[in-house]
Amino acid sequence: MNTLSPLPAPGAPLQHYVSIAPIDLQSVEAMTPEQSKVFQASQLRLMWWKFRKHRLAVISGIFLAALYFGILICEFLAPYDLHTRNMDYIYSPPQRVHLFHNGQFVGPFVYGRQMTLDMDTLKRNYIEKQDDVQRIRFFCKGDSYRFWGLIEGDRHFVCPAENGQLFLAGTDRLGRDVLSRIIYGARISLTIGLVGISFSFLLGIVIGGLAGYHGGIFDLIVQRIIEVLQSIPSIPLWLALAAIMPITWSPILIYFGITVILGLLDWTGLARAVRSKLLALREEDYVLAAQLMGAKSSRIIGRHLIPGFMSHLIATATISIPGMILGETALSFLGLGLRAPITSWGILLTEARSVSVIAFYPWLLLPMLPVILVILAFNFLGDGLRDAADPYK
Repeated sequence: MNTLSPLPAPGAPLQHYVSIAPIDLQSVEAMTPEQSKVFQASQLRLMWWKFRKHRLAVISGIFLAALYFGILICEFLAPYDLHTRNMDYIYSPPQRVHLFHNGQFVGPFVYGRQMTLDMDTLKRNYIEKQDDVQRIRFFCKGDSYRFWGLIEGDRHFVCPAENGQLFLAGTDRLGRDVLSRIIYGARISLTIGLVGISFSFLLGIVIGGLAGYHGGIFDLIVQRIIEVLQSIPSIPLWLALAAIMPITWSPILIYFGITVILGLLDWTGLARAVRSKLLALREEDYVLAAQLMGAKSSRIIGRHLIPGFMSHLIATATISIPGMILGETALSFLGLGLRAPITSWGILLTEARSVSVIAFYPWLLLPMLPVILVILAFNFLGDGLRDAADPYK
């Protein structure tokens, strides 16, 4: 039996059959649910899945988020005010936190101290008094402060016992709590990297974008300027630019001056990266289409070219911020950066410039520890973001 349909007569119209069943644009044939989930995921979701697999990057991101949240409430977190002096406890070493006293659980506490002076070396020696138990208080009233210089307050996350002391990181030559000053110094040292990288990105994207998109004489001039700037040793250039700032400037002006200096020195590498990307992307068809439609250069660069490698720029930023923090720390340590009463990690390290001070009071080097941790965290975060920038690899 012939089951084939007869051919239409010559000249007769062909019959067309159209299915009226609804079309599911999200349906994917011959795929497992896991494959379908990946196929339908957005670019940002794919990047998040890839980033989440980088454990060190995730931990570093959480650590940095906690630090940047902490600088918003550093007055509350610090046990003492920034300028509180304990003249009876100059160069006091860090105190140990205990939980048990004579075999009984007391809770977190420290022992009181008694100072004796070594007449041969003039070194202060502190002896713990085992009968003086000073319990640590939490969410308590302590030194008064002005929250962000605006609101009066006296609440602290942790406080010493009544008429007691709590120096978890020791004290400096004026009897100021080192831990409190490290917490306050994070506000300057961490924000100067963000402000500096913003200024650097503005210069790098604008100058590098114009040089890569237009080329010609402008590109030639920009490349020669970058080569000259990169050939100058960094530290002498930092010192020269920092010495230009008048000593009569207020601490706020000095802060922004150091930020501008760091931004001026860091834009060259980013500008070259942006230029090389734009040299390749400007030949794409969608760029030609935008040009034929009359789009301006600024719109083509900002709306079509830059977003194409924004993930690369974000990864570059996380790697550049540590350089900004190290630059501020180096300038302040050399005495040419920020000045008192502004407090940063670099300024705190100036207390440890003497070898004798380091030998007698090594805890004054503790501000170096957050610098190391933040640098490592930004590098690990940058590695994770760079890997997540291309989730298809």
